[in-house]
Amino acid sequence: MTSAVGRMTGTIRERVPTLTALPLPRAVDRRILAKRWPVRELAAPPAGSGLEPVLGDEGPPLIGHTLDFMRYGVDYALRRIELYGPVFWSGAFGRRIVTLASPEATQIALVNKDKAFSQEGWRFFIERFFHRGLMLLDFGEHHMHRRIMQEAFTRDRLVNYVGQMGPTLRAGIADWESNPAPRLYWSLKQLTLDVATRVFMNMRSGPEAHAVNRAFVDTVRAATAVVRLPVPGGRWAAGLHGRKVLESYFARNLPAKRAAPGDDLFSALCEATTEDGERFTDADVINHMIFLMMAAHDTSTITSAAAAYYLARYPEWQERAREESLRLGDDIPDIEAVESLRTLDLVIKEALRLVAPVPSLSRMTVRDTEVLGRYIPEGTLVGVSPTANHFDARYWTDPHTFDPERFADDRREDKSHRYAWLPFGGGAHKCIGLHFGTLEVKLLLHEMLRAYRWTVPRDYTVRWDYVSLPVPVDGLPVRLHRR
Repeated sequence: MTSAVGRMTGTIRERVPTLTALPLPRAVDRRILAKRWPVRELAAPPAGSGLEPVLGDEGPPLIGHTLDFMRYGVDYALRRIELYGPVFWSGAFGRRIVTLASPEATQIALVNKDKAFSQEGWRFFIERFFHRGLMLLDFGEHHMHRRIMQEAFTRDRLVNYVGQMGPTLRAGIADWESNPAPRLYWSLKQLTLDVATRVFMNMRSGPEAHAVNRAFVDTVRAATAVVRLPVPGGRWAAGLHGRKVLESYFARNLPAKRAAPGDDLFSALCEATTEDGERFTDADVINHMIFLMMAAHDTSTITSAAAAYYLARYPEWQERAREESLRLGDDIPDIEAVESLRTLDLVIKEALRLVAPVPSLSRMTVRDTEVLGRYIPEGTLVGVSPTANHFDARYWTDPHTFDPERFADDRREDKSHRYAWLPFGGGAHKCIGLHFGTLEVKLLLHEMLRAYRWTVPRDYTVRWDYVSLPVPVDGLPVRLHRR
């Protein structure tokens, strides 16, 4: 066993930061991550296969490493690579979960040439709350649903969506003036929820919008509940209730959307028809709306929060971005104007690298397979790790450093490997709304830059909590200065 560990990790140690190099917040964190657990094989490879076993450990009794990743995120992932190499397993959520933590390993799973990796992995976490959302569908069925849904994200549709976002974002950001020291993450979360309800459903603020937004928040948080039972007051129970609220809302409003569609996404899904005449059923529309609301508003909140944080930490980049925004004038920009904001492109891409909105992409093996010579049996829960890929020193210069210029045309480090940078996933399941999300974040930051300068204390460093998706543990306190 010791020799196997040596073979699998010998080369990786040369390119992964040692534990002492990781930017951990406190010495106690170093001690927790340094703790060693008995190393075990996931499963013995078939005789004569020439494959190596996947190595890993269970972690603490009962909870495994569930809380370790939630608490330490990137640092935890890099520590596991340092111990076991880019393919390892960990005990978490009552299961043994294999992690693929390099661009090369990621490519095998996401290209999925042999169709050994299924979306069943996502179903383990979110099926009860996002039943038959696009991300949970496989193979031919996924392809058909994606073809239909693409009609809701055409260029003409995006033009309309951006036109609807602008006034909501400008008004919402102007309202921040009453609180010059907000917890920015929560302000952004409310703002992106308002955009989602406006653009997705043509729904105005009010009690019903508040109930719908609350239901979305509960369904998202339930997916990573440690206690996965409907205990009263627990996350799982709140998520199940939230799902019922959302189903009821969309079912009530769907007939009117079918009869008199508008420019919102709900209408677009009701109308979407391929050249072959394929359309969504009512149940499909409801399932996809619930999923898309989750996928859109949470990832936009995380990305805008991360980008805003780095713009506060690096004011020279904030001023550079502001100069571009001010050159657009006072009108709310259209899609072409938003796309012209090159500095924000660089900043957002770097923020997506440093804080991947979806830190792990779940899969399940539907047959015995291998990744980089490691044997993974059928029925194994697998996590593909953008979090690790984005810090791989073979492909990124000083990967822990904020450096938006790495995405400039003369460097393009994101092109160093096809799967070195994958904030939107990859392969057949690459995020269908990536252009929508990027436009929303750029427009949001543009409006912030016009209205305020914002700062954080010089010695402040944000810490991200991965209990569900990345959230700053303190809400990201900033100081807003009205321009």
